[in-house]
Amino acid sequence: MQEAFIQTPLGVAKLEGDGDGLSSVTVLNSDAVEVTQIIPEVLEDAVYQLREYFEGNRKTFDMEINPQGTDFQRRIWDALLDIPFGKTASYMELSKTLGDVKAIRAVAAANGKNPLWIIVPCHRVIGSDGSLTGYAGGLHRKKWLLEHESPVTQGSLF
Repeated sequence: MQEAFIQTPLGVAKLEGDGDGLSSVTVLNSDAVEVTQIIPEVLEDAVYQLREYFEGNRKTFDMEINPQGTDFQRRIWDALLDIPFGKTASYMELSKTLGDVKAIRAVAAANGKNPLWIIVPCHRVIGSDGSLTGYAGGLHRKKWLLEHESPVTQGSLF
């Protein structure tokens, strides 16, 4: 398993992967980690695509991913990939998509275990009332990501 640490507008992110694909992207709560100077070859494409995303030049990711989880978790993560850039879905909508509205808590738990920050867009899942509900990376990051992806930009009056 190879790893790299990159700087993002939301802090340092740790990427892990191998020849089978990207298995983990997590944002760290400390910038005390040294950024990787030479990116391992198996992670170069992921780093490139994430940089494009943060620069506003990428809306979808096209790379091999290999997240580790239960079959149920992987179903949830696959469903998250269907939420388009600039759009959101509620946990209830996600539960309905999977055919079981009673599974809302399990869906939320699987969403919270998503190992591929941003790549699998768990930040696009919100409460049924439109509220920003729990987010492993912190609600301030979720808000930033949703604003970054928003098709509506607010200009300054001054």
